[in-house]
Amino acid sequence: MRSLAELITDDRSAWAEIEAAVSGSPCAVEILPTDPVRAASCLQKLQVTTNSWLGSLVYLSGGLVVDEGWLRVLGSGAPEHRLPDIHTVNAGFEGAGLVVAQDIMGGEFVWRQGDSAPSPAPSGQSGQPTIHYFAPDTLRWEDLGLGYTDWLYAMLGGALDQFYRSWRWPGWQDEVADCPLDAGLHILPPLFTKEGKEIADSSRQPVPMTQLVSTLHDVADQLGT
Repeated sequence: MRSLAELITDDRSAWAEIEAAVSGSPCAVEILPTDPVRAASCLQKLQVTTNSWLGSLVYLSGGLVVDEGWLRVLGSGAPEHRLPDIHTVNAGFEGAGLVVAQDIMGGEFVWRQGDSAPSPAPSGQSGQPTIHYFAPDTLRWEDLGLGYTDWLYAMLGGALDQFYRSWRWPGWQDEVADCPLDAGLHILPPLFTKEGKEIADSSRQPVPMTQLVSTLHDVADQLGT
């Protein structure tokens, strides 16, 4: 395991690129503050250098809140904002890879090499991991074909609106902003049913994110998707 000193570099170009992507984003993006001690602990456990977007985001922020909280990009956590750190979220994840973000519908973005491959080495050794998305409307994993940096750059650059366009309803901004960052929206009828496709007419209730994600994965297992 590399020491913290080996993971932290004087080169802050990755963080500068993230800040530029945030400032130029057509979406509302909030960079959450972090505690230096917690940030150092998260980075050392992750074993990714701050030369990378992932390492830089984890070390220098509590996470990113995008589009009023529709997307939560995980960092070293911000308890005062109720956003857990990346390791807390992954402690409850039983699949391969690393959960790097969650959305308000219980969708998860996971950085991994493939369905049959072991968890990717955060240091980037062996292969090129890509972001996979667990979709609440299909209960299936989708390989988005982008690495972490390219995926986050695309989402901040406007791809997020296109990615979720069919799920948004009139007035979603206020409803999403009112949902705590450790919670998601439980939709009834569920998104993966025929009746649940008209989300504007569905019931939407905040529930703990851990509960929402667990329920979706349990149903996926039962249905064999």
